[in-house]
Formats: sequence, C-alpha cells, structure tokens
Amino acid sequence: MNREEVYQEIKGMFGLVPTFMTKIPDNTLELEWNLFRKIVTEETVIPNKYKELIGIGISAATKCHYCALFHTQLAILFGATSDEIEEAVHYAKNSSGWSTYLNGLQLDFDQFKNEVQEMCAFVKELHSAEHV
Repeated sequence: MNREEVYQEIKGMFGLVPTFMTKIPDNTLELEWNLFRKIVTEETVIPNKYKELIGIGISAATKCHYCALFHTQLAILFGATSDEIEEAVHYAKNSSGWSTYLNGLQLDFDQFKNEVQEMCAFVKELHSAEHV
C-alpha cells in the first residue's frame, strides 16, 4: 500500500490520521501500521483490555505521559474500570520498586531463581492438596 492507501485505512478505523502516524517514513509506514493494527486493535491471545492495562503499567513505570494517556483511553474503550486501571498502576509501582531493590542489592540471580521456583512448587502443591 502507498501512503494514501494506508491513511485511508487508518482514517476508516479512527476517523483521522493521528500526527504520530504521519511522521513515519514512507518505507516503513505500511509495516508499522500493520503491526500497530494487529497488536493494538485486533483481538490476540491476550484480550485488548488486558493488553491496555499492561500498557498503562509500562507507561507508568517509564513515565511516558503520551503512552499513559493512550493506553488509559484504550483500556476504558475496551471496558476497563477505574479500579482495574488503579490496580494496573499499583502493580507496576510494586514491580518497579522490587526491581530497584533487588538490582540495587545485586542479589545472586541463580539463588533468587531457585527460591522463586521453590516457592511456586510449594504453592502449587499446597493448592493441589486443598482440592483433594
């Protein structure tokens, strides 16, 4: 597709061609649009609402106000509640905080990995015993 054909498709989907799409060079516009459309607008293995909640968490952690606005609006469009949005941000805060702490202490990664696997095995066994 040429630029005008891509723009017509974008306009048909969104009612306008956002400025950020007009900045993409001719030689990658169709590729970028196809990827954007597939990842952002089409249903994939992860439902759109959950993808956007993930996007909100990433946006919060990276402090990108463009992405935070974009993903929040799409999450709402796909049915996210304000409680779900708050939880996504809170989860991102928690993950970022622990990442800072663990990396700052420079803990032994192999030991950490083994402990996580051991904890998961314990929880799995605990839950399977509860359902017997």
